[in-house]
Amino acid sequence: MTIEEWQHTVDAWIKTIGVRYFNHLTNMALLSEEVGEVARIIARTHGEQSNKQSDLDKELADELADVIFVVTCLANQSGIDLTNALQKNMEKKLSRDIERHQNNQKLK
Repeated sequence: MTIEEWQHTVDAWIKTIGVRYFNHLTNMALLSEEVGEVARIIARTHGEQSNKQSDLDKELADELADVIFVVTCLANQSGIDLTNALQKNMEKKLSRDIERHQNNQKLK
């Protein structure tokens, strides 16, 4: 599935099953919540925190997909073409960071 197809799929789901988009502020709060769930899994998987029983059924892939879903909702309701935005963002990174990380002594 392309990013464009994904945006259309999310839009169709929102307009049929989801009824309508939540407002921007609600979606921003939901995005923060989903990112927090990703952080929780990483803290317990790669950090020092131990799992709680309620953590055992959580999967990083599913939580990352939730983040992408909410980001897509925000893009759709803001009229943003994510394919174009991602391409422009990579072009910016390619020109801005061409030597930045290779010259970073902290990364060696």
